[in-house]
Amino acid sequence: MQTVVIVASCESYRIKDFMEAADVLRCRAVLATDGESPAAGYDFLQVDLADPTAAAATIAREVPDASAIVAADDSGVLTAAQASALLGHTHNPVAAAVATRDKFVMRKALAAAGVCQPGYRCGSLDEIPALAAELGFPVVVKPRRLSASRGVIRANNPAEVVAAAERALQIAVAAGSDPADGLVVERYVPGVEIAVEGLLINGELVVLAVIDKPVPLEGPYFAETIFVTPSRLPAEVVGRAISLVAAGCAALELVAGPVHAELRIPESGEPRLIEVASRTIGGLCGRALAFGLLGETLETVVLRGALAEPNLDVSPARPAAGVMMLPVEDGGVLDAIEGIDEVLAIPGITGIDITATKGKRVEALPAADRYLGFVFAAGEDAATVEGLLRRAAAELTVVIDGEDVGPLI
Repeated sequence: MQTVVIVASCESYRIKDFMEAADVLRCRAVLATDGESPAAGYDFLQVDLADPTAAAATIAREVPDASAIVAADDSGVLTAAQASALLGHTHNPVAAAVATRDKFVMRKALAAAGVCQPGYRCGSLDEIPALAAELGFPVVVKPRRLSASRGVIRANNPAEVVAAAERALQIAVAAGSDPADGLVVERYVPGVEIAVEGLLINGELVVLAVIDKPVPLEGPYFAETIFVTPSRLPAEVVGRAISLVAAGCAALELVAGPVHAELRIPESGEPRLIEVASRTIGGLCGRALAFGLLGETLETVVLRGALAEPNLDVSPARPAAGVMMLPVEDGGVLDAIEGIDEVLAIPGITGIDITATKGKRVEALPAADRYLGFVFAAGEDAATVEGLLRRAAAELTVVIDGEDVGPLI
């Protein structure tokens, strides 16, 4: 029996799906995490993910027979790379893993390789207004090391960029970042946004899905809602996007494991690379994807790749699929999410997972790092799936602090 180590924050959405994927492959699964294990019945190793070098040494010492080490979320990327190096596995260089976790380091590496991306600068809170003026408005201000749109704020003029930078730095520091890290400011790229989900095998990009985001993401905050695959963009545009992601991976020297990339497509049709993460798509969004004749999960495919299994079948199991993330429009105490039974009764809706807890406080972007839940759909084409998810959004009512917070999208 092969052993796989799954590295993740104890608060990660992804743990259950990865552990179940290991079960499907009849592997022994060991969870390496930074708190009490949320996965009962599995072997568990507590590590300090804030110290990747020490965490990696612990994994290598305690699980020397591991056949693969996979990061389930951003928090485990550096640890997984270092542990893989210690055990002699094919792995992303630690510097490459660092680049995917630091937006400024990533931007510099992409720029050095001539990869098409937004114009950017990095500086202290006091420097951001002048740097934004150099780039030209509108701009987007970002913390260097956060994900899921946390602290990402659009600013259209000098007054807005001052407020955006102050808020972004406040969010970054609250999340544990050093204020001396500064902030990244980028030229805003108008246009549609897409995601590319892939798997690197010996440095080659295997595309698993190209995902449209049909609800415009124009700011000031960037709450993602509907994802649908396959993309409805022209084939030549999708091809250029995939080529750009492959070039980005090469520029960052990524060679192995899952990749989740975000791109903007302006009216010119020439994609610009927004970000590359060396992990799978976040939250529970991966549950919308299924592969091969058996409908294998995204996590199963990722583990097969990590175990170097031959003849991976990454063909989509369904003609079209999608997911809607339920955003938090206003912070406060969640009283109820109504209409769930009505959504589940819609033909083509394949499931709904509410991840927020009734009676607990929820936060809205740009500070939030959680969604209220996820709705899944499948159909004969992407337009049908988008329609199903929009219908689901119309059926759901979110009540926070005793008030209906309004339409979800």
